[in-house]
Amino acid sequence: KLWMTEGGEGLDRVAPVTMKALRAITTAGLKRIPSEPRCISCEAPFMGVGAPFMRAIGKERSRYNPSLCQSCENAALKFGSRAEVPVTMLFADIRGSTTLAEQMSAEDFSDLVSRFYGLASTILTQARAFVDKLIGDEASAFFVPGLAGDDHASPALRAATEILYQTGHGDEAGAWVPVGIGIHSGKAVVGAVGDASGLRVITALGDVPNTAARLASQAKAGEIVLSNDSADLAGIETQHMRHETFALKGKSKSVDGWVIKFEREGESA
Repeated sequence: KLWMTEGGEGLDRVAPVTMKALRAITTAGLKRIPSEPRCISCEAPFMGVGAPFMRAIGKERSRYNPSLCQSCENAALKFGSRAEVPVTMLFADIRGSTTLAEQMSAEDFSDLVSRFYGLASTILTQARAFVDKLIGDEASAFFVPGLAGDDHASPALRAATEILYQTGHGDEAGAWVPVGIGIHSGKAVVGAVGDASGLRVITALGDVPNTAARLASQAKAGEIVLSNDSADLAGIETQHMRHETFALKGKSKSVDGWVIKFEREGESA
């Protein structure tokens, strides 16, 4: 919990002197190896000149979570650690994916989704998020204070904007894939979850991810639906945004939020 809420500084505050020194030397050494992206936990580079050495010592990029190296993911899964912490959850969905799949060959649709996965995971990793899931027609991630800062809704909103930008929303030719995004902030249980057999994954559970997913379902292509909680945390100006009260499937209470329509610089509504 300390690492997710305060990052490395929090660990250093309570760690024994020898452990603190070892972590500082290791992290500083890995930071000096050029190339991005990196493991958000230990700073191991995934590409460039240091990548072969990282693979040799078990710090290659995780096959299941592109935000972490295999070593850090294994450690988290082994100890099964989890805690309730403040998070901002982001869901990015391909809009109209059923129609797209019907209109395209299976191979072409698979290529489209794979391209979307690669783009979204790169942007989210660079924004210091945990990539939660790449499944079906959506990508999801969560931002915690220890990595993304106390205003973790701000990098989430920036990442959402970059995803829409990079998928071509606002282009005269139109987006190469239609995407809508939902963002919500609050407390969730984050960490390794699984069964007694040892099958575990790192994820976020609770009302916050559920609400973010429902908000994403309300976003049209080229839109970000931001809950009031996330807007307040990010401290953004909302006077030029459209306010809506959403009745979300499965929730007993409505959720207030803001709709941001993506526009490139120089465009007007």
